Amino acid sequence: MENSYKTVRPSAYLEGVKPALRKLGAALEKEYDYYSILAADNHSRTYSVSAGGVSASADQLQTGRGIVVRVRDAKGFAEYSFNDFSEKDIDGVLRVIREKVTGMRNGLNLPGGELERGKLTETELRFSKSTEYLIHPEELGDRGIIDRITELRLKGLSMAEGLLDCAVRVSYQEVHKIFLSKKRDLEQNYLWTVGGATALARRGQEIKDAYGSVSGLGGAEILDGLEEKLQSFADTAVMLLKSEPMVPGTYDCVCTPDVTGMIAHEAFGHGVEMDMFVKDRALAKEYIGKQVASELVTMHDGGSAAAQTGSYFFDDEGVEAHDTVIIEKGILKRGICDTLSALALGSVPTGNGRRQDFAAKAYTRMTNTFFEGGNDSLEDMIASIDYGFMLENPTSGMEDPKNWGIQCMVSHAREIKNGKFTGRVLSPVVLTGYVPDLLKSISMMSPNVELSGSGMCGKGYKEFVKVSDGGPYIKARIRLG
Repeated sequence: MENSYKTVRPSAYLEGVKPALRKLGAALEKEYDYYSILAADNHSRTYSVSAGGVSASADQLQTGRGIVVRVRDAKGFAEYSFNDFSEKDIDGVLRVIREKVTGMRNGLNLPGGELERGKLTETELRFSKSTEYLIHPEELGDRGIIDRITELRLKGLSMAEGLLDCAVRVSYQEVHKIFLSKKRDLEQNYLWTVGGATALARRGQEIKDAYGSVSGLGGAEILDGLEEKLQSFADTAVMLLKSEPMVPGTYDCVCTPDVTGMIAHEAFGHGVEMDMFVKDRALAKEYIGKQVASELVTMHDGGSAAAQTGSYFFDDEGVEAHDTVIIEKGILKRGICDTLSALALGSVPTGNGRRQDFAAKAYTRMTNTFFEGGNDSLEDMIASIDYGFMLENPTSGMEDPKNWGIQCMVSHAREIKNGKFTGRVLSPVVLTGYVPDLLKSISMMSPNVELSGSGMCGKGYKEFVKVSDGGPYIKARIRLG
């Protein structure tokens, strides 16, 4: 494996179309108070091997090429998206935008009245930035990636008796975007890769599984970390065959960093997306400046807050990526915000305006969401528990921003008695509660912070974007069922 880093190269398509987009921008500037142009050229592939077969395909959700234009006049905003453009199309695009603006004035498009509280201003900003990688997946090709993950699958299957399968999956996305407005000329090129494995164990008719992943900005070199984790996946799947049902109750718990991340994402991720403030659908709006968590808790979100799958240099509204402190020593400081919501609320955008693709609306969305670390060792956390559990391997979560309820599924819990593991394993486990109660109960946090970004986050079961979350080990009082 080469040890020299390479930089993600710009999109040839975007470089080719950019002069025509500049001319379109000059024409828009003559007619509207504000204009912006976002052009994207993204491609993604996914690979998997399992007992069921081998697959390699383009990820349609994360692959696409297109352009979206946003304009504003005294009445409000209008948008128009299209996926084919050259200089000869400028007049046609202008004509459609004029029609959309007319519809807006007739109340048929994006309303502007609720946006008049704020003022849309832009400072001068120009840059072109790219991330780095060691091995681009395209250098390996489909055959090379399939061979690599087949090797990982066979190695995983050999690590424990009783394994039914070890399914391995890898995906990557290369993103290219440019953003143009009167005062901004931005370009970003980045690559992320995710690898995951699921070990399945069987005893009689019972089947249990254990999943884990590695992720981050970079290329196929990330798969080396997946290989290092295969043994733990295999051991966990076999261990779960002797698991018992959880007895509902409230217990002292230690959460692994991935469970901590799910709590951060569900508890104060969606709940502080400020487009929900505009619609009065988030209780967090009423708690800015108030204590909502233990004094040990400081929480971040932002495209520049970490180097993970939720990272970027600017959002889909041309706002530079931020590192936003949402909770500081237990006090809710602010939410995260897209541009239009910031205008409606008299606030400022935090670089969280994200589109599922160029043809979708920009919403306030999470990026890299995590808790800072503390000063307590994991050993001290476990030793401090008279009776409780270690919660491991989150599987899914739901939140209710309006009432601050949370419900998360965790693969399993390991019993702790008198500061030591007993060997008992309980599965599955449902974590529930009122968000401030859960976060105020946090009494210990480890120094190490880990983030992972294997999944995607939807907004109302749609509008999916790539995110990551994480944090340290934490000790908290949690209701389990």
